[in-house]
Amino acid sequence: MASKGSVYRYEATLDRAGLALAAGGLVGGVFATVLVVIGSGAAPLELLAGFVVGAVITAMAAVAIGGPVWLLCHAFGQRGPWMAILVGALAGFALFLGGQTYGFGLFAMPVTDTQTLLFRWISALATSLILALVAALIGWTMWRVAYRRVA
Repeated sequence: MASKGSVYRYEATLDRAGLALAAGGLVGGVFATVLVVIGSGAAPLELLAGFVVGAVITAMAAVAIGGPVWLLCHAFGQRGPWMAILVGALAGFALFLGGQTYGFGLFAMPVTDTQTLLFRWISALATSLILALVAALIGWTMWRVAYRRVA
């Protein structure tokens, strides 16, 4: 047993990484299904479509957005659960904030007054914080499936 304050090493294998991607997709699919139920009820075809689309988009986002960041963390030995939670939360937050604010204001947006723009940003920040929690859960789930502690 490791002493208090010791640092653990975590390692993953390619097969567990694939399973982790599937697990992250499942969490995203379940979240999308919950949103479908809230938004339109419980029609079976809508639920199935929401789950499949949510799972596929979550898996694609995990690879495209979280993947490069996690590879850097992995290379620098930062492979713990809190780093996975942090990467998931920050990647999710940035993705959703950028999506709601026209690329952080870099792309053309509708003409609006200052007060409306302020409320748009406040709403985008609040919504992105909520979705960052979901992305953190996805990051932790993927980490939990992919990594094992090495003595």
